[in-house]
Amino acid sequence: MPNSVIQNSMNQLSATDFLYEEEKNCALRQSTCLDCGGSLEELLNELFDTRYGIDGTYDIRRCVECGLEQIYPLPGPKELRDLYENHYNFRGEKRTLYTKMRGYFLDSFLYRLWIWSDGDVSFHSFKGTGRLLDIGCNEGRSLKIFARNGFEVTGLELSEEAATAARADGFTVHTCDIGDFEPAALFDVAVLSNVLEHSSDPSQMLRDAARVLKPGGEIWISCPNSRSWQRSLFSRSWINWHVPFHISHFSTDLLDRLLRNAGFTPVKVRQVSPGAWLASSLIVLVFFQRGKPTRELRNPLLFPLAMIAAKILLFPFLGMANSAGRGDALVIVAKKI
Repeated sequence: MPNSVIQNSMNQLSATDFLYEEEKNCALRQSTCLDCGGSLEELLNELFDTRYGIDGTYDIRRCVECGLEQIYPLPGPKELRDLYENHYNFRGEKRTLYTKMRGYFLDSFLYRLWIWSDGDVSFHSFKGTGRLLDIGCNEGRSLKIFARNGFEVTGLELSEEAATAARADGFTVHTCDIGDFEPAALFDVAVLSNVLEHSSDPSQMLRDAARVLKPGGEIWISCPNSRSWQRSLFSRSWINWHVPFHISHFSTDLLDRLLRNAGFTPVKVRQVSPGAWLASSLIVLVFFQRGKPTRELRNPLLFPLAMIAAKILLFPFLGMANSAGRGDALVIVAKKI
């Protein structure tokens, strides 16, 4: 047998063994907390995927020791990879009326006005200089804005298809996990915009982010708030359950502890209630049918109208909820010690 065939067979075996070990580790962690290893209590049962129509149900369990919430059963690495490739972001939908309108909006003055009033969970209003790493950059929408705002940008993205789209626009994007990333030079800023909740090991992700930052460098984090009033109001229709993609859910206190343990000091913590998130929960509440994609979430007329109407009608209440610690999103800037 040729050496090349033998080597290929060994490589395939090694990859299979690696996935087997990861699946085994995943199974061992089903009944314990992803962060501290504490025991879990049931919080909510039988959640459905409300975006893409994925079969199956998931529960939410909470650690009795540290308060971290996580889904159950926990998807294994192979299952997650298949889910992202076959479903996430409506399978990379592009060149539709919705995506075209979104592109025009993101490049407009109206978008800058919107994020000023809405809370800016994507950090698109932040300007500066230095090296910025966008972790989970998708097809590079945020890279364009960060570059326009003065930063020297680099992206990390696990999807090769999305990374290829970002590279076509001239950006440097590495297709690897943050834990495997070895930059030639350290960064001034690392961005985790709606990414940390996707991690099956959030503490390690924060430590890896600290590793690639300069001393005094900043990490910008946004994620759903586990104490959100909208979660209580919409129950199973809350858009940010987002099973099985959102693995973990965080409170302000919990995220503060995780950041400090990873070598960061939070310097700015706020809560916001994005109009897009509220509109999404409303649309799911009205249109969701089990086992079917909720296409109305990408309706180029319905979605923006729902977003604007919800924001205008509920504006005073949203502000009060944010002040009371019940906002829908946590937005944190922390500095590496």
